[in-house]
Amino acid sequence: MLNSIDSVINAISGVLYQPYIVPLILILAGLYFTFRLKFIQFRLFAESLRVVKEKPVNLGATSSFGALMLSTASRVGTGNIMGVSTALCLGGPGAIFWMWVTAILGGASAFVESTLAQIYKKRDPDGGSYGGPSYYMEQGLGKRWLGVIFAIVLILTYAVGYNMLAAYNTQDTFSTFSFYSKSTSVVVGAVLAALFGFCILGGGKRLTKVTEILVPVMGILYVLVSLYVVITHIGSFTQVFGDIFRQAFDFKAVFGGFSGSCIMWGIKRGLYSNEAGMGSAPNAAAAADVSHPAKQGLVQMLSVFIDTLLICSATAFLCLFSGVQPLAESAGAAYVQACTRTALGSFGAIFIAVAVCLFAFTTLLGNYYYTEGCLRFILKKEPSKGFLVVYRLAATALVFLGAVISAGLAWDTADLLQALMVIINVPVIVILAKPAIAALRDYEWQKRKGKLPAYRGDANGVKGTDFWQSV
Repeated sequence: MLNSIDSVINAISGVLYQPYIVPLILILAGLYFTFRLKFIQFRLFAESLRVVKEKPVNLGATSSFGALMLSTASRVGTGNIMGVSTALCLGGPGAIFWMWVTAILGGASAFVESTLAQIYKKRDPDGGSYGGPSYYMEQGLGKRWLGVIFAIVLILTYAVGYNMLAAYNTQDTFSTFSFYSKSTSVVVGAVLAALFGFCILGGGKRLTKVTEILVPVMGILYVLVSLYVVITHIGSFTQVFGDIFRQAFDFKAVFGGFSGSCIMWGIKRGLYSNEAGMGSAPNAAAAADVSHPAKQGLVQMLSVFIDTLLICSATAFLCLFSGVQPLAESAGAAYVQACTRTALGSFGAIFIAVAVCLFAFTTLLGNYYYTEGCLRFILKKEPSKGFLVVYRLAATALVFLGAVISAGLAWDTADLLQALMVIINVPVIVILAKPAIAALRDYEWQKRKGKLPAYRGDANGVKGTDFWQSV
């Protein structure tokens, strides 16, 4: 039965990722926003680094950095390791170039969607804020029904698609060790589900805080280990970059079969990793307490670069500089583990396993955070305690299920659902782009005047929002 489900999902996903649908939507939207925002990714990169260090407007509120860490916790996960491995093995080194393109163009899309989330955010009873695409669809477009559909798709994407895939990739990282057997996936799934359930059912605040510290440390260490491999194999520099750029523009291979091309795999895995344009990060961006919406747009643009241009590139270079050739049959854990064993010995495989476990765990929690926000939007109220317990137990069961299903079903489900998010969210942010673009102009104008940027929605043609209105 699962094979039949996978066949249907794979067939639909295959259509959506043809060049005229999801890839075209992402690239055209990214180009459009890049030109409309006058190459914001390059012009204001330094400003994004400065803004992320600012403290919240109100003491104790969520800072820009806090919102960045929340969105990064979801972005930086198994996709940065297993996703890159899959892209290399199935799309070749050229896929990395298109992953970079997706991130650079996606930075502009990320700015727009997160700025919109700030403009249309809602005030919670404690004085904080919440929001996301469903809310700007409701208030900006006046289409609550579309917000409900998006919220449902997001819940399916993160609680089902992404969390099952994170669980699968976690157990898969142990598949190259001698102790691995059929029961290993069950054990890993049970442990992962138990820890996840412990956290979301209210008992894991201390554990969550520990991972919030460990994951940034592991991320830095991961990049340093990759840098070590590059330096110790520097003689391969010309060959590695030659392969990336030469194969990225092998258009004969591309048009000979787009479904297996480096462009498709680069965009598909780049989207899975950085999520730019999908409408996920705006849910975290809306919680930030900032003096101007554009600030959080800049911060979330930075998050895309951290995820893809830094951590995904670290995986790509670690693999390609090791000298191990990417093959379709070794896509996933097998290829990464082979590369690290070649470059670093037995330590490499252990290091990757630890990194995947830590990245996957925070990804599971970050993903789940998004789903509860969307649940509140659908119900138009706080869910009852009984309902939440059942919902959280179901989310926990899906984590276990993800560890024991096939690789094809795990990846295909995530690919299909993320494509649906793009198809809904990107046209919306194109239609609603005007307030976000105006917010950036207002921010830059105030900076040029030497002012501390402070946004007023009514002065910028945005009325009726919970925030930003003149008193």
